[in-house]
Amino acid sequence: MTKITSFRDLLVWQKSIDLAVRCHFVARGFPRQEQAVLGYQLRKSALSMPSNVAEGFSRHSTASYIQHLWTAHASGAELESQLLVGRKIDIVSEADAEALIANAQEIGRMLNGLVSSLERGR
Repeated sequence: MTKITSFRDLLVWQKSIDLAVRCHFVARGFPRQEQAVLGYQLRKSALSMPSNVAEGFSRHSTASYIQHLWTAHASGAELESQLLVGRKIDIVSEADAEALIANAQEIGRMLNGLVSSLERGR
């Protein structure tokens, strides 16, 4: 098993970076009037996921790390909601919404697993 020495080694962080990048490109295609609200919120929630994984990893407290992982998980739920709104108002394609939501859910499951692992190690 490979020793994790940086948040960059975490697959959940890598996948959440990829998701944030893909969400950024989707939001870039929004109509101008949606850029300031839904586009901003979509980019913000997607970026919050890897950011909180990284920040939590960098804390020297398991409890703080876990709290940041739960914040990342909650940002994934926000992201799903924003993608569904984007789909309903017809500015996010069905294919993009389905793929990005599936990725967010996968990351959520990975975050659950990481939290469980950290809680067992206490």
